[in-house]
Parts: sequence; C-alpha cells; structure tokens
Amino acid sequence: MPKKVKPAGDGKEEGPVPCKQVKVEAAGGPSPLNLDSPSGLFESLISPIKTETFFKEFWEQKPLLIQRDDPVLATYYRSLFRLSDLKSLCSRGMYYGRDVNVCRCVNGKKKVLNKDGKVHFLQLRKDFDQKRATIQFHQPQRFKDELWRIQEKLECYFGSLVGSNVYITPAGSQGLPPHYDDVEVRGEETARLREDELLPARVFILQLEGEKHWRLYHPTVPLAREYSLEAEDRIGRPAHEFTLKPGDLLYFPRGTIHQADTPSGLAHSTHVTISTYQSSSWGDFLLDTVSGLVFDTAKADVELRAGIPRQLLLVETTAVATRKLSGFLRMLADRLEGTKELLSADMKKDFAMNRLPPYYLGDGVELSTPGGQLPGLDSTVRLQFRDHVVLTVGPDQDPSDETREKMVYIYHSLKNRRETHMMGNEETESHGLRFPLSHIDALKQIWNSSAISVKDLKLTTDEEKQSLVLSLWTECLIQVV
Repeated sequence: MPKKVKPAGDGKEEGPVPCKQVKVEAAGGPSPLNLDSPSGLFESLISPIKTETFFKEFWEQKPLLIQRDDPVLATYYRSLFRLSDLKSLCSRGMYYGRDVNVCRCVNGKKKVLNKDGKVHFLQLRKDFDQKRATIQFHQPQRFKDELWRIQEKLECYFGSLVGSNVYITPAGSQGLPPHYDDVEVRGEETARLREDELLPARVFILQLEGEKHWRLYHPTVPLAREYSLEAEDRIGRPAHEFTLKPGDLLYFPRGTIHQADTPSGLAHSTHVTISTYQSSSWGDFLLDTVSGLVFDTAKADVELRAGIPRQLLLVETTAVATRKLSGFLRMLADRLEGTKELLSADMKKDFAMNRLPPYYLGDGVELSTPGGQLPGLDSTVRLQFRDHVVLTVGPDQDPSDETREKMVYIYHSLKNRRETHMMGNEETESHGLRFPLSHIDALKQIWNSSAISVKDLKLTTDEEKQSLVLSLWTECLIQVV
C-alpha cells in the first residue's frame, strides 16, 4: 500500500516555526527499511522524501522532520536499542568514558556523573532513576547487529564513516545544554573524541522509545567545524520545536544548535543519533590531494625542486616568498585542470581502515579466508564486496625507495574489527595490496567489468596475470565465476 503524505500544516503545529515536516500513515509490507542496497536503505530511511529532494533542499541547509504513524516501523526502531539492553551490555565489560557517559543538564550546564572504571548496571540504573541522569552509550553498532547492518550500508552510501550514540533520558530530565556538533551523520560523540571534544557532522535522529521534546535554533556558525556549547541568552528563541515519537526521524545539518528533554509524566526516552561526514569537506579533500599534486608537479618542474631562500624558516614570511608561493599555486591550479587522477594521501586509506566490515549473517565466520575455486589463467573472475574496496594511486610508501615512484594501492575493510569501530583510541591497521603502476589498466578492467577472463587482462605476461588475480583472491576481493 503506498504511503499517504500529509504535508506539515494540515495538523496542529507543535513549534513556533515548523521546520519541513512530513507525516506518514502506516504502511504495509514485510520490512520497514529496505536493506537490500545502500541506496535502497537511505531511500526508505527518509521516505516519503525523495533522495533528490533531500540533497537539493535539506542536506547542509536546513532541518527535516518526518513524523510517522507507523506501528511496524515504531516496533522495529524499538528493537534497535532499549533501556533493558544495558544490563546484558554491562555484563560484557563496559567502562565509563570509553563506552558510557552519565550526565545531566543542571542550570544550563552539563554535569558529568561518571564513576571510575567498569560500569555496573545497578549503579547505572540508580543514577538513572534517582539522579534523573541521561545515559549516553557510545557506538552501539559494536554490539547491536541491526545497527551494524544499517551503518555499514550507510557508510557505503555516503562514502564516509558513520557513527552512532544512544541517549536514554528519564522523564522530566535533560542530559545536555544547548550545543551544536560538527558532523553531518556521525552522532553527538564522534569517532575519535569523547565528552566535549566533539567534531562537526550531519545528524540523523531516530526515536526508539518514549518521546523527546526538541528545540532547534539557527546556527551561530553555519556548517561549524567544531563542537560548542551555547548560552540560551545568546541563541534566542527556538526556530523549530516539536516532539519525536517512536518511528520518527529528524535530520539537521552540522552547526545546528539544539537541545532536547524528556517530557514529565511520561516514560523514559531513547533515541539514537547517527552521524557522518566529519572531516569530509572540500577543504579536507584539498588538503588530502594537494600533496600528491605537488609531488607529481615537482617531478616535472625544476622550480619546485629548488631550495627555499636561506634562513626563510628563521624569519617571518617575506613578500617575495608569498609571491613565489602564489605563483606555484596558480601553476598547480593549471596542472590540476588536466589531471585525470588525483593522488589521495590519507582520506581513502583512513576511510578503508576505520569503517565497519561488511555485515554478514551466520555463526560469526569472518571474511578473512578465501573460499571457492583458486583462479587460474583460464578462469573468469569478478570483483566482490565492491562497496568495501578502494582503488587509489599514490607515491610509494616504502621508506627504502628513494625514487618514490607511483604505485597502485588497494585498501579494503573486509578484515576490520567491528568492536573497534569509531573508537578512535583503539589501534587499527590497514588491509590491502599494492601493485606497480603498470597494473592499473588490468585492475580497472576487473573493477569496471561484471566479469572478465584472466587471459584478457592488460598485462604483459601470463605470470603477471596469474599473480595479480591470485593476490586479489587471497584477500577475498575476487571470486571465480
């Protein structure tokens, strides 16, 4: 049955100025979210808003509220995380600061109520019931399979890390004062930071249990790049005010000042904040690619290889040096116009290293051992886990190689550890392969074909062809068809 849209304004307005608001009646169907593909998931997540409309009118621009009268979706949202889940999670060894924060907003300020060391459920529940404290659970996708499934698909969709945090607040209480974040979809506590060391993101809020009263304010810093607390006398009256119920979704861009409380006289509220696009701006991309552009240009232009003036590092930058750098930047811009492939220094590798591994069903067999037929010269092969593999070109990272020739790098997330996802202080390692630049055409054949014969790969010798596909197969990146 198609969803019937009730435009905002047809019913009673809850806030002083409504943000874009969509109301949806209950819809039939076996699955409330389409988890068959990354694009299918996002489309169902923001339904009935079309993705083209979302990115044209809302993304990085203004909030979107979708209120749903859908018992099936509400039940599904409740299953993602419940207050009752905390007991079993605490038994697995959770720690204050790392896994859980306990806090409350008192007189407009955040009061942290964390204890030291391991979290004990009885103490956590006592703080919740008696001190009316909010429980913030960091990165629940490490333990909750369905959140892993959702966030893994969203990382494929956005091409950016996706984190989450759960907030459980008792009735008549508020956990955080007015503040803004720096992420577009990476949650209120982002990947590498804790407490007030937050970075900007784009944020999606899913209401799981109970009700939450929200107030949004106009940004003081559009698309802010840092976390900030804001005094209420500075931010003025709310631009939008409303209450989320189970099954509802709220999106707002980074920099949107917000605060939320659980209404008195009702049950506790649980919501999950899903966030992304931290450190994914054009400025970040420019910083990441300009080093490779300079590396390439310096190989062809002797001026960039010439030494800087004597004692330049000991004095303030001179006008001569500034003019010289301006000229180099114009030269780099001209060269960039004719560049077919930018060299990514860190962003692609960082994404592949730190993202979730593919979601898999079954008894916990990890994607670390190749399976199926061993590829040979007469085999036909195809790429698998395409959304989890990054192909990039960069300078040779071998410190013993003084020539620093360009190499082809393949990074993947098949062996990443789910339990360390977005826990920035945990050690991570990159998984992948490197090949000579002469292999780039053969690799692109595999990447751009639904299936290809090993014999047809654009390499000089049969030995090179066999070695290439065997390396990819060993990393579980291709299969024989």
